[in-house]
Amino acid sequence: MLIDSAKITIKSGDGGRGCISFRREKYVPKGGPNGGDGGKGGDVIFKADNSLATLIDFRYKRFYRAQNGAHGLGGDKTGKGGQDIIILVPCGSIIKNANSGVILADLIENGESYLAARGGKGGRGNARFTTSTNQAPRTAEPGIKGEEKEIEIELKMIADVGLVGLPNAGKSTLISKISAAKPKIADYPFTTLQPNLGIVKYKDYQSFVVADIPGLIEGAHTGKGLGIRFLKHIERTKVLVFLLDSTLIPYKKNKKEDYEILINELESYDKKLLEKPRMICFTKIDGLTPEQVKELGKIKFPKGKSKEKPVVMSISSVTGENLPKLLDEIWMLLHQ
Repeated sequence: MLIDSAKITIKSGDGGRGCISFRREKYVPKGGPNGGDGGKGGDVIFKADNSLATLIDFRYKRFYRAQNGAHGLGGDKTGKGGQDIIILVPCGSIIKNANSGVILADLIENGESYLAARGGKGGRGNARFTTSTNQAPRTAEPGIKGEEKEIEIELKMIADVGLVGLPNAGKSTLISKISAAKPKIADYPFTTLQPNLGIVKYKDYQSFVVADIPGLIEGAHTGKGLGIRFLKHIERTKVLVFLLDSTLIPYKKNKKEDYEILINELESYDKKLLEKPRMICFTKIDGLTPEQVKELGKIKFPKGKSKEKPVVMSISSVTGENLPKLLDEIWMLLHQ
């Protein structure tokens, strides 16, 4: 199950308390102060890990705390620093302040990290307070408290290609044919309830990642159907592939109706999505006559914001017709 958002509380460690201590040595009846400083509290750090694909772990644990610093000791010994806590998140995770919504970090690359809460500084021991007029201070500082924050984590998948279509347009079938992904496939709308990622092995050991986004319907940007919850997963994609169910086209007065619905929904969500290179695929042509397939080629689509006419082609995921050509076209768009 894909969990793509989570809210947690984090707290860095408190600084250790400074020590009040005096030297006690033989023949030194009035030894000076030797209280050490408290140790620094541990930090809270988020780190991207490419072995993770979901935020599901945060459903079961909501509070993360770093270790407190140890108190100072006699003999001018500083307390041990508290251990940091490293919170692993999938690559593509956005770290936000849950109260203000401000983005604190966007962790894309594996190993990339963000220090979210710094540990408190240790308090000074009494050895630090010696003056010319006070040679035996009985003063020490408490450690500084660690930071506590409410954090929201949002996962945006990192994929090269986003498959966009109305429900039952053939997205899941396509991704199952061109990659090793095994999404649920059935002949009814909203089979796909969460995004699926598939790695496509291309020629000469090349590869790219495809994301299958749950079907959109007209009004999705207002929350209808599955709403726009999953549209964020195509924000990072480089190429959009619009899938149109060809078996419905012959019965539509406006042959471009499905495409226009998808374009309007993306534009309502984020106009920048329409600046991406795109291609249009008529799916399920195994269910059409040769004459009907030929008619598909006569449908003219407008240029996108890139001012280039989109590549238009017809495919069948069932028979495999034109799938190699589809991958060639996607590869060219990714590297143009």
